This record gives sequence, structure tokens and C-alpha cells, in this order.
Amino acid sequence: MANFQDIMMSAAINILSAFGFLVAFGLLRLQPFNDRVYFPKWYLKGMRGSPTSSGATVRKFVNLDAKTYFKFLNWMPAALRMPEPELIDHAGLDSAAYIRIYVLGLKIFVPITALALGVLVPVNYMSNTLERSREVVFSDIDKLSISNIPSGSPKFFAHLVMSYVFTFWTCFVLYHEYKTVATKRLQFLASEKRRPDQFTVLVRNVPPDPDESVSEHIEHFFCVNHPGHYLTHQVVYNANKLAQVVDKKKSTKNWLVYYQNKFERNPKTKPTTKTGFLGLWGDRVDAIDYYNDTIKKLVEEEKQEREKVISDPDAIMPAAFVSFKTRWGAAVCAQTQQSRNPTIWLTEWAPEPRDIYWNNLAIPYVELNVRKLLMGVAFFFLTFFFMIPIAFVQSLANIEGIQKALPFLKPLLQISSVKSVVQGFLPGIALKIFLAILPMILMLMSKIEGLTSLSHLDRRSAAKYHLFILINVFLGSIVTGTALQQLEKLMNEPSTEFTKTVGRSIPMKGTFFITYVMVDGWSGIAAEILRLVPLILFHLKNTFLVKTEQDREQATDPGSLNFATNEPRTQLYFLLGLVYSVVTPILLPFILIFFAFAYVVYRHQIINVYDQKYESGAAFWPQVHLRVIIGLIIAQVLLMGLFSTLGVAKSTFILIPQPILTLWFHRVCKGRFESAFLKFPLQEAMVKDTVERATEPNLNLLNYLKDAYVHPVFKGGQMQNHEVDVDEEESSPLVVTKRTSQMGSKHESDAGPEIRS
Repeated sequence: MANFQDIMMSAAINILSAFGFLVAFGLLRLQPFNDRVYFPKWYLKGMRGSPTSSGATVRKFVNLDAKTYFKFLNWMPAALRMPEPELIDHAGLDSAAYIRIYVLGLKIFVPITALALGVLVPVNYMSNTLERSREVVFSDIDKLSISNIPSGSPKFFAHLVMSYVFTFWTCFVLYHEYKTVATKRLQFLASEKRRPDQFTVLVRNVPPDPDESVSEHIEHFFCVNHPGHYLTHQVVYNANKLAQVVDKKKSTKNWLVYYQNKFERNPKTKPTTKTGFLGLWGDRVDAIDYYNDTIKKLVEEEKQEREKVISDPDAIMPAAFVSFKTRWGAAVCAQTQQSRNPTIWLTEWAPEPRDIYWNNLAIPYVELNVRKLLMGVAFFFLTFFFMIPIAFVQSLANIEGIQKALPFLKPLLQISSVKSVVQGFLPGIALKIFLAILPMILMLMSKIEGLTSLSHLDRRSAAKYHLFILINVFLGSIVTGTALQQLEKLMNEPSTEFTKTVGRSIPMKGTFFITYVMVDGWSGIAAEILRLVPLILFHLKNTFLVKTEQDREQATDPGSLNFATNEPRTQLYFLLGLVYSVVTPILLPFILIFFAFAYVVYRHQIINVYDQKYESGAAFWPQVHLRVIIGLIIAQVLLMGLFSTLGVAKSTFILIPQPILTLWFHRVCKGRFESAFLKFPLQEAMVKDTVERATEPNLNLLNYLKDAYVHPVFKGGQMQNHEVDVDEEESSPLVVTKRTSQMGSKHESDAGPEIRS
């Protein structure tokens, strides 16, 4: 178990690590040849030129201005200087709302930390229960926790009062932040520039018709049921195989450029490669000739596959992007049921074109529920079996456990500095390593489920990651850690003392979480700003693949916020702060440092680096709010369980209103604000349409929308969407159809009245 010395050792290691990362970042970002790595956002906006394109040869690569090196931390005040409205214009509402997650953490925990340290820590420290106890293994730092107060002590009244104060304050801040973000979302949507998704809905599970093609059936249905509003549509093609061929051709071209550059540098030796996997085995051949031949084959394969997709009726999926003449018409369609059969003609707001995950649009709708069920089962087993490495990590926090498992390390572990590193630093870094590959697995599971947009994939993966962290990292660390540390004591004591021992041991796991916060929240955030991997990849591409300035732009990877990973990790800090605010308040300053540091770092990254893949208008905020509520309820339930073991009179009766009131508060917020994130008000849609008609009376909306939702592999005119003669449709109330059967299909009646040709 980590003691005060171990915590200080861990703090020293992580502070030095974080400072080292910041110094490295401060120096690297000043060098002209790294400019695209640390300021890619401004290059994408066309507001920054490459410093390597002019000036003396040395100055193109190295910053020789000594004065700038004394101000290597001036990026911090610069990151705080941009006001939020300007930040929204610069990076979008998603980015600004993400930053508010850290603002939310600061607003919640600054007052809570002040009260907890000023009231609860002195109350805990003035008791001496742990020193007199022979049942519990403890460290000096645990004397600051609630475990140091004797059972049934009237001092627990302070903790009961503070628990209510912390709950009411958290709810107060949550309400106002929810209100603020909802207001900003509505303002953002009202002021947002014209985008294709404002006029478009995604229609899925289009029923088959024996007399009409999918495209004709869709046109017929919407002309009948949305007369005067329907504009055009683009059917969804299963072009996944074609997309794979296109990607393979692009990758092959990169290899060709690499070997051509290599040959230009050394014309005396022609580069060679092996024809096997990754060039590891097979016949050795001329690399340039080999990749030229491969590209020719891929071009022919792409041509054949493209023709196959266009001509094969089976390649057309029962789904389409349907566009309307007004935002009002799209809002009505997206937010209403289209048929008396609720399983067909399913509509939802279309993602913006860059937000679409095209691979999943080809999945038949009937498969989606089966896929979700299978991934739910897979997630259950993943969560269950991950308990094994979590238990191993917890064993690292107990020096006695390591000595028993690995007795040959006993002399080394008896050295004070080694012992402090093992107990104060190793558990946190080991847990972070185990969790490194998890987000990729969860994202793959979300893709298998069949979600059709990158934003939905991020939110679903974040939900899985949050649940996983809650079960394995938080609850798993408490349960396995307590059991491993106290197993011997529990086996040898009376059964009546069992619950008391567990109750006192749970708060003492705060020392493990302190080490984790420092590793993940301090060093991890500092490593984020250094961007070591993008830096290395950029220079490798710049050396071997870049020929033109356009190639250099493509070699730059600005990255994005990675909401699916970062937000659940941040929620762990909310959970830890709420749970331990009453029982082990000494954890709170470490969490405060994380929120403050992360706020500055991510603000800088959003301003200068990240280029978001999509803009959802802060659609994720209801999930952020819900997860903080979940953390608050868990804290309240655990506190009730803890007090019930410590002999606090009527504690359950006193505390039971807390989770009930919290659930009621969540329902109030849900009813008051959530609709702003799920629906687009018809009033707002009408206002935007009216203003647009007045300011742009000659707008050709059909021309604006016609290629917006064409699959990327068909961009450039290879496939045109089905256009409608708008003027002809408006002048005639009759809807032409090719249907010849008496009832056409069992779904014909869902299309409404028609004139048969």
C-alpha cells in the first residue's frame, strides 16, 4: 500500500515527466521544420505559411532567435486568450462544448475541494482509529480519510452534511451548464451556414416493390407523401469492395512514390522489393516496375468493379438520402413516422457528408438488431475477462503481494527508493498500458453494430468505454484491491468484523487512484501536447513520400479530439472526485490539477492543431450530463453502504433521499433540455428558410445538393443522383408511377393515393 513517501515519489516522477514533455514541446514547436505538426489548423485555414519556404538555409530548419526560447511556455496564456464565441467560429461548437467538460469539472470541484480540505480533513486527522486498529493495513496518508474515525462517532455528522452540500452544488452546476450548452446549440444551429444535412434525411428499410426500382419507389413515395417539399434523392450503393480497391491503389501509389524518391537520391542502384506480404518474402523484383504494374492492375480492377456497382441492381441498398426544398420540410420528415408500419420507411436526420461512415450504409437493416445483440454479449465477456489484468495491476500496489509472488525480488524491493517507485508509480502506468488498446477494440465493436455516422460511432464507443471503466477500473480496483490487501486479515477475524473491515478499506483505495490520476491525468495530458507519434510520422512521410507542397499537406495529420477515448477517461475523474470527496478528500487536489491542466492543453490543441472530422453541434452533451449523474448516484450509494458499516445512527434514513432527489433532478433536466439535442424546432427551421429566401432568391438548391451524398468513390461525375424536374412537379399534382399490378405490393397503401399510368 502506498504511503505518503510513495505518493511524493510518484508526484515527483510525474511532475518531472510532465515538465519534460512541456519543455520538449516548447522547444520543438519553435523549430520551423516542425511548424506543420504543431500548427496544422492554421495551415488548413490558409492563414499560415511555411517558414521553411524562405529565408536562410539554416533558418529554414532551426530557430536561431534566442529570445523565443526563454518564452517556451507562452503558449499557455495564448491558449486562454481566445474568447468562447471566437473559439466556436474557429473550431466549431463540438470543440467548444468539449472544453466546457473541463470547465464543468473546475466549477464542481473547486468549491468542493475547499470545503473538504477545510472541514473534513481536519475532522478525519484528529481521530486515531487506524493507529489503534490491528485489523487493517494502512499508511500515513490514510489518516486523512474517513477510515480514521471510530465507528458510531458523532464526527460523522460533518460528513453527512457535506455529502448533501456536495450533491446540491453538483446538481446546481450541472443544471446551469446543461442550460448554457443547450442555448449555445440552438444559437449555433440558428446562425450556422447552409449545409446539405440541413435539407436531407436518411431513409432506411425501404420496402421492396415488384413494379418499381428502389429509386423509383423512393421518388414516388416522397412525391405523394411530401408534395411540394420533396426535392431529390440519392440511393445508397454497396460500394465497399470498390472502396477497398481504391484504398489499395492509393497505398500502392505511396509505395511507388517512396521507391521513386529513393531512386532519385541514388540513381546508381535501382530499388528492389519482394512480392510477398509487406515485402518480407517472395521473389525479389524491381520495385518501381512492380508497383507500376500493380497500379495498372488495380486501375483495371477498379474500372470493372465500378461498372459492376453501377449496373448491378443488387448493389442498390434499400436506403437513400432524401433532400427537401426547405429545412422545414426536412425537419417534418426526419421527426415523424412515415408509414402505419413503424418498421419501414424509417427516417432520421442525415449526417453531414463528412460524418458518414459509408461502410455501414450497406448493412441490411434487419441485421442491425442481431449485430447489436452479438456485440452486447461480446462486450460482457470482454468486461468480465479484463478483471484478470486489473487484479494483477492491483497486486502491484501491494509490496507484500509482489514479494510473495516473486521472492527473488525481495532484496531489491527493500530499497526505499525502489519500493516507492513500485508502489507509487508502477500501478498507475501498468493500468494505463492495459487500457491502451481497449478503445480500438470498442470502436471496432461499434462499427460492427452498424452505426452510420462517425459521431454516433464516437458516442457509442464512449458509452462502452465509460461502462468498462466504471466496472473494471473503478469497481474492479476497489473490490480486487481490498480483497488482495485484506484477505489474510479477513480470514482470521470474527465474521461480525468483516463488514467493518471492508468499509474501512474501501476509502483507503484512494491512494491507488492518486497514483493513477498523476500518471494518466498529469503525464498523459502533457504527452498529448507533445504529439510525438504525429511528429515522427510527419518527418518519415516528409522524407520518403513528399514531392510537392500538396504532398506535404497530405502528410500532415492534425488529429482530432478523439471523443470516444478522452471523454470516458475524463468521466473517471468526475467519478473519483464525487466518490472520494467525502471519504478521502486528499484525492481532490490531484483531480483539480488534472482539470486545470487539461483545460489549458486541449484549448491550445483545439485552437492550433485539431481538425474535427465532423460537427454535431454538441450533440454529446446529454451523455456527458448523464454520466456525471451516474457518478453522483454511485457516490451516494457507496456512502450509504460505508456508513452502514461504521455504526452511524440512522445514516441510511438520512442519505436515502439523495439518490432519489438526484434521479428526479435528472428527469427535470432531461425534460427541460434534452429535446434541444434530439430535434430541430420547426420554428427555427422556418425562420432560416424565410431569411434564406429573402437574401438568396435565386439559390439553385438542387444544384447545391445533387452531389452532396454521392459515395466518395463516385465523386467526379461517374454517378449522378436521380434528379427531379422541380418545375414540372410543382405544376402538376399527379405523381407518375410505373406500377401495373392491382395493389403493386403489400406496402403500396403506405405511399398514399396515386395516379396509375
